[in-house]
Amino acid sequence: MDTTFSQLAWIIPLFPLVAFLLLLAFGRSSRMIGATIGSISSLAGLVVALLVLAEHMRDGASYYQYAFDWIDMGGVTLKAGYEVTNLSALMLVVVTAVSFLVNVYSAGYMKGDERISVFYGYVALFTFSMLGLVLADNMLTLYIFWELVGVCSFLLVGFWFTKPAAKAAAKKAFIVTRIGDAGLLLGILLLYWYMPDHALDFVRIGNAFENGSGVIAASVTTWIAVLIFVGAVGKSGQFPLHVWLPDAMEGPTPISALIHAATMVAAGVYLVARTFDIFQASQTAMDIVAYIGGFTALFAATIGVAQNDIKRVLAYSTVSQLGYMMMALGLNSMTGGIFHLFTHAFFKALLFLGAGSVIHAVHTQNIQEMGGLGSKMKITAWTFGIGTLALSGIPPFSGFWSKDMILNIAYHEKPGLFVIGVVAAFFTAFYMSRLFFLVFMGKPKGERGAHESPPSMTVPLVVLAVLAVVAGFVQTPWNDTLGAWLTDGAERENGGGGLVMVISAAIGLLGLYVGWLVFVKGMIARDFVSSRAPWLTRLLERKYYVDEFYEAAIVRPLRAFGGLLSIMDEFVVDGLVRAFGGAAFLVGRGGTRLQNGQLQTYGLVTVFGLIILIAAIALRRFW
Repeated sequence: MDTTFSQLAWIIPLFPLVAFLLLLAFGRSSRMIGATIGSISSLAGLVVALLVLAEHMRDGASYYQYAFDWIDMGGVTLKAGYEVTNLSALMLVVVTAVSFLVNVYSAGYMKGDERISVFYGYVALFTFSMLGLVLADNMLTLYIFWELVGVCSFLLVGFWFTKPAAKAAAKKAFIVTRIGDAGLLLGILLLYWYMPDHALDFVRIGNAFENGSGVIAASVTTWIAVLIFVGAVGKSGQFPLHVWLPDAMEGPTPISALIHAATMVAAGVYLVARTFDIFQASQTAMDIVAYIGGFTALFAATIGVAQNDIKRVLAYSTVSQLGYMMMALGLNSMTGGIFHLFTHAFFKALLFLGAGSVIHAVHTQNIQEMGGLGSKMKITAWTFGIGTLALSGIPPFSGFWSKDMILNIAYHEKPGLFVIGVVAAFFTAFYMSRLFFLVFMGKPKGERGAHESPPSMTVPLVVLAVLAVVAGFVQTPWNDTLGAWLTDGAERENGGGGLVMVISAAIGLLGLYVGWLVFVKGMIARDFVSSRAPWLTRLLERKYYVDEFYEAAIVRPLRAFGGLLSIMDEFVVDGLVRAFGGAAFLVGRGGTRLQNGQLQTYGLVTVFGLIILIAAIALRRFW
């Protein structure tokens, strides 16, 4: 079929790249030029992405690939190019849509920052990197953009580098994700070694692993899949490499919405989906993905209950929801994982931008210092409420349909993971009700001059709120449009059955109701748990002491080892170098004293030489 717009998909990442180069050339000459160039470039990318998606939705799937010879050495040719599939077409729209709304929102949020043009330049470079990752047609070019995304996240998280916490968070994010990236690199190298003709393009990878064809040994396949998953664990904040993501909230709030809702953290989920044939060829790898995802979903949800920083609550929520996506993929449902990624992108971006609107108004991130903002910030409150209901899995909001689909798959495939998913869903609804009630209801606290944010910030909130309501209807129990289209008919899960739908909705409503009883009605004391089990409260507040464990077991020993190497370098290696250098200097200095051109000095040296020679001859008989 016609692939006109798919052939033009390569220009989508060029828009933000050109924006970055222009902003780099203009420097900080004008604050408004950054917002203008950033918004126009992201809008242009969104328009083309929508055209590509529409083309793929019309008359079935339309696959397009273009590649050229990049490196030719030793009889092996490495190609580079781009590939447009139904999955990548959907991701292009998600990334460009959220990027455009974040660019518009940032014009108001970052208005007073003197480095706003630099900020927009970083955002443009990040968007280019993420779009390049989505369009990559082989593992090598994907890895290049994967690393560039990590570099951009370092720049954005540490944007306010004068804050020690921001610098530490940027370094932590960079180092921890590099651990996962090392695993991904090993997986790519192993794949390159065992693939026929050393092919790394996704088409031939899919053909080699399709239906467990046995081209590569089962044990090797498992190792390749697990190493690729390690890379996804780093980027998508899965346990145990999740520790960077909550700390990354030190960056500007629009960046939290861009990176931690729809783009970088979703890259790990996209990577697993993109290489899904490899994972399907190894049941062991699929089980690892499913159980790591399920554990992460529950683990992060329990931590979110005890956090008081509005952005960190949402950060742990992101970790938890990414766990749901991984669990769906591990349960052999690419549709479930990508569907939840799709809905999550909109309602989580909405929640982060809503949190930014609150922070912009009250100048604090501590929810215990907020209250009564609903009457002063009606648009923010209503849109944040919609995001809360979507994340809590309340029908008919988008989060309900995608979460219900995952729970239904778990119910039929692995009941244990179903129970974990249900418990995590309860905690999700509870901590989101806690967040909403403490911030927007009750009596005002602290900042009494709070007022609604400007239209540049509230309009994106309204748009995302609409998407958070309607996005879920692309896949319902009565409509399998997304699944059939995304997998070319290979998957046709429609969503939950009657029982699972009732359980899913009821558990979300129960979480909200318990939150209402605690934080609005006061029928359950807020210290009900902390007064009876203070150790449990401390455990959750300290995030299960994972950071402390890493500090004691990894960071301090590495620092001690580094100190030992530093001592050896300074006193042993440098000491020997200095000793030899000093000896040469002394010999040379002695030579200059002897060879000074004075006759009496030469005569004295000759006399001493004769004395030594005579003494040696006289003492020879004693040798």
